[in-house]
Amino acid sequence: METPESVGEPPIESLQTVFHLHEAQRDGDRVLFFGESLVPERMLIEEVWTPFREAGYEIQVASTRGGDEDVVIARPISHGVDGIPWKNVALFAATVLSTLLVGSLTWYYTPFSELLADPILLFQAWPFTAAILGVLATHELGHYAMGRYHGVDVSLPYVIPFIFPFGTLGAVIRMRGQMPDRKALFDIGVAGPLAGLAATVAVTAIGLSLPPITVPEWAIQNSGQVIVFNNPPLLDLIAGVLGRPTEYADPSTAVNPVVIGGWVGMFFTVLNLLPVGQLDGGHVLRAMLGESQERVAAIVPAVLFGLAAYLYYGLGYSLNESVGLWGFWGLLSALVAFKGPAHPVDDSPIGTARLAVGIATFALGALCFLLVPVEVMSV
Repeated sequence: METPESVGEPPIESLQTVFHLHEAQRDGDRVLFFGESLVPERMLIEEVWTPFREAGYEIQVASTRGGDEDVVIARPISHGVDGIPWKNVALFAATVLSTLLVGSLTWYYTPFSELLADPILLFQAWPFTAAILGVLATHELGHYAMGRYHGVDVSLPYVIPFIFPFGTLGAVIRMRGQMPDRKALFDIGVAGPLAGLAATVAVTAIGLSLPPITVPEWAIQNSGQVIVFNNPPLLDLIAGVLGRPTEYADPSTAVNPVVIGGWVGMFFTVLNLLPVGQLDGGHVLRAMLGESQERVAAIVPAVLFGLAAYLYYGLGYSLNESVGLWGFWGLLSALVAFKGPAHPVDDSPIGTARLAVGIATFALGALCFLLVPVEVMSV
């Protein structure tokens, strides 16, 4: 078996101090150690992580053979993208197509029959697609760049195609490596929201500076009800600084669809900064507070369910508006919180400078929050 030059032989002697080794096997570029752990899993990882890391290996612990044996899996540390990432490319291409299609139909008011007759009309929505994907990709590439900086094995972004209203469900990256310390966990977690917010502000400013679009007469006449995306405080703040409107009295005039890219960036920032589990907010708060973060995470689902109940019973909103949105995220956050956050090998505090950055990040996220982001209105 050929291995990278930076990878040496696994330091078995360090493993045997905390692991009763029965058998070792090679599986491609991985080495599998079967046996029984003599200490809890986290203690085992803390004990052997440094010598295995110095030898060029990441490790993880699992159970196998019916659960009657433990297995320590050591695989070479990834140093970059190996070959063409076809899955990432295919998903990106599919999301370009889905955002062009949704953008043309929903935000540029092109009838579907016209798109069938002339598919080139799809490309009129390229500014919308560029805005949406620019915000999402910048967010995830922030995670990717900081992960590589800290030597953590992270994947390129996977962009997820979807349908109405934006043509995408967002983007994710996979972190396969063990988190070395709380500083790395903080830097990787906070890099995405900050990079994404920078792109969001730029996209919003560009969109507000572009000329509005004309809503065709047929769209106005056929719309008994419309879905309204309300403005987060940050969007109103940017519009105020630029002196640009975010809505028009004339129903035949609407803001440029590029502004929607900024709205999406702000909304996804709020969701990503929920301080639970593997979400960005969960990583950042885990790095800031240590294991105390899990007590905060336990409260988040109740808060979101409370928001949904308040909107439904207190303000009279329907389930297909923001009530269902917060209810869904309450359920999802409960599931994410149950899985828990990443646990760094070194649990030392991150220092006051990073604490200040973390507080500022959550404050910026609060500027993107809106109690009623979406509502249905009659026209």
